[in-house]
Amino acid sequence: MSDVAAVVDDLREESDELDVLVGVLEPGRWADRTPAEGWTVAHQIAHLAWTDEVALLAATEPDRFGDEVAKALAAPESFVDEAAQALVDAHAPDALLARWRDGRQRLDKVLRDAPAGTRIPWYGPPMSVASMATARLMETWAHGQDIADALGATRAPTARLRHVARIGVRARNYAYAVRGITAPETEFRVELHAPDGELIAYGPEGATQRVTGPLLDFCLLVTQRAHRADLAVTAEGREADQWLSIAQAFAGPPGPGRLPRADQAGRADQAGRADRADRADRADQADQADQDDQDDHR
Repeated sequence: MSDVAAVVDDLREESDELDVLVGVLEPGRWADRTPAEGWTVAHQIAHLAWTDEVALLAATEPDRFGDEVAKALAAPESFVDEAAQALVDAHAPDALLARWRDGRQRLDKVLRDAPAGTRIPWYGPPMSVASMATARLMETWAHGQDIADALGATRAPTARLRHVARIGVRARNYAYAVRGITAPETEFRVELHAPDGELIAYGPEGATQRVTGPLLDFCLLVTQRAHRADLAVTAEGREADQWLSIAQAFAGPPGPGRLPRADQAGRADQAGRADRADRADRADQADQADQDDQDDHR
């Protein structure tokens, strides 16, 4: 099996696992708030659907993809949110789920069928097919984590996390650059312990700047799905310590990240009350609609 086929297989498995989580949700649960401010479960799936479709466009119609890049350059801070909102506004949950399923299946085929050496244009430098599949997997896992957190679900870590970790390590210098900081010239040693006991290591063994910890925790850190204070990732050396405070595996401006769990409790309580109020409002509206219907037939 080629490296491309292997990572595309992992992408498919990651997507299928998330599909199991959202595929059984009642329509009302798609409006549940996730840890990403302003985003519901529906926004998370809409974002994945949109990004898969844009990746498909980049791989099959690069000239048209240039129009998408122009949109991003015109509104760099808002184009991602706007794209997700447009799909949420246009689709009921079942239709949005169907759109995500269709787009990811079509992308799967295109990635598998791409000739060796293909480079796919993207918002940054062009990407190899394997890199595109890896990036899609990272996003699928990270946004899936947002959904799992919103639903109170616990996902078992898998070997697929090694792809997320690899992006996080390779994006080290990007995390500095996007903040206007000069990246260290020295290489870091990163040692991560997978759930099955495997040691996943990057960088020279004798490096003085070192990062160690569980594979899952490192992935949560570099995707900014958990605060560093809540994770068992440690640093040796000033530069490694600084990196852990700014690390990001995703492209774009620095994200706000997550608050420590201790600070999330109050917000979660507020969000829970807001969700319950929203559901009550929707129930009242449905009852009123039923009553109006009955009145019309009298």
